[in-house]
Amino acid sequence: MVTIRLSRGGAKKQPFYHIVATDSRSRRDGRYIERLGYYNPVARGDATKTVIDLDRVDYWTGVGAQMSERVAKVVKGYRKENAVAA
Repeated sequence: MVTIRLSRGGAKKQPFYHIVATDSRSRRDGRYIERLGYYNPVARGDATKTVIDLDRVDYWTGVGAQMSERVAKVVKGYRKENAVAA
């Protein structure tokens, strides 16, 4: 099954996450099918906190991919933020 989840990067105490579509059996930071965006929980100043390709997220969920709980919250917040801006 395909899962949309976070893949951790960044340094110690400075997390940075890529939002990826991956096989549910692969490791957290291992091989992925497609990178859909990123999430930076410690963004400061002009740094962008979240960037997500919503068209691709909709595609993957449309073909049966499951989002992790955290990714679902991040995507929901991103949609809400962009709806206000648009």
